[in-house]
Amino acid sequence: MPRISSPITQFFNCRILKNHQLVEDYLYVQDGKIIDPEKMFWDAKRKPDIRIDCKGGIVSPGYIDVQINGAYGYDFSNDTDIIEEAASNISKGLLLQGCTAYCPTTVSSRPEVYHRVLKHLGPRDGSIQNGAAILGAHVEGPFISPQKKGAHELETLRTAKNGIADFDECYGLDNLRRYVSYMTVAPEVEGVLDSIPKLIEATGINISSGHSNATTAQSSQALKRGANMITHLFNAMHAFHQRDPGIIGLLGSSESETRPFYGIICDGIHVHPHSVMIAYYAHPKGACLVTDAMSAQCLPDGYYKLGEMDVDVTSGHVYIKGTNTIAGSIITMAECVRNFIKFTGASKVEALENATLHPAQMLGIEHKKGNLIHGADADILILDDNLHVQRVFVAGIEATKENIKFSEKV
Repeated sequence: MPRISSPITQFFNCRILKNHQLVEDYLYVQDGKIIDPEKMFWDAKRKPDIRIDCKGGIVSPGYIDVQINGAYGYDFSNDTDIIEEAASNISKGLLLQGCTAYCPTTVSSRPEVYHRVLKHLGPRDGSIQNGAAILGAHVEGPFISPQKKGAHELETLRTAKNGIADFDECYGLDNLRRYVSYMTVAPEVEGVLDSIPKLIEATGINISSGHSNATTAQSSQALKRGANMITHLFNAMHAFHQRDPGIIGLLGSSESETRPFYGIICDGIHVHPHSVMIAYYAHPKGACLVTDAMSAQCLPDGYYKLGEMDVDVTSGHVYIKGTNTIAGSIITMAECVRNFIKFTGASKVEALENATLHPAQMLGIEHKKGNLIHGADADILILDDNLHVQRVFVAGIEATKENIKFSEKV
């Protein structure tokens, strides 16, 4: 609960994203939370202590990226010896971009990697000291299809023929429970389908289908058992076919309440703009913009690491070195939001909610993230009319280049 005497900040001269529209209004913040102005005025008899003129800009919740492998030269799966430094510097860099919360993503790895890094990727609050909030890790693999492995090392992939015991051996169930937000699995891999409800019950994590050759029937079974997400739609999955559209077909379910959320990479490389539009018009409330960015985000072209693999970054494209296999992106969430409007003609409200509200709903945290409702965390962006980030606030405090401190590598 906010302290009665702590300062109250008012954001004014702005259009606020709330109730699925942009509304001319004021926003009030105290102790890092959005507060109810009526209680401030009538119950506490208070006026704002600090007033921030938004100059007619748009006030939005901070962006949430639920799939990012690395940035600023760091990789969550490869930099195991400096993982705390990597998480700290990436969190701070993302915050300055306008991404106020995220899920650090690990590609398919050996068990010893998970046991070493996951404890450093667990939930932590966003702040000027911490940078963007970490919502818990996203473990992408290794229980995925060899046929749809994408940029994952074949040698690391595995089945779950022993059920949940194999997941315990790979990650440690306690690690999943404490440090992981969600997991990407392929439903058709041996033992995975039956393990989904057991994993959810034992650990409380979310399950996403991806890197999969699953049929529509298998995908539907995974959804019914609790896998309510799709990892980077269209990429590394059964291609759409009119008689068996695979995982993609879940967007066309006649039972709208059972349709899954889906991540989609709007860099214009991973997914054609027409495909983005098809997905969005099929299931607009499930769209979650993700970057799937890797260590070269915000850095020059060259050779980098994704897990233990070498990748080549050239003119915005990322490939496994010596191949034409796409290996993540270098786009930012702010660019994804603007691209989404270009690709689909969607409104600003729709694009912003795909980067704020929907990812929060996907993870079941919309009561505190991705929203500007009373009681939510005061992670706030001030945007211009072209949706360029002008100012960033985390827990109600403005983040600037002057008050965010990096280690020397960044």
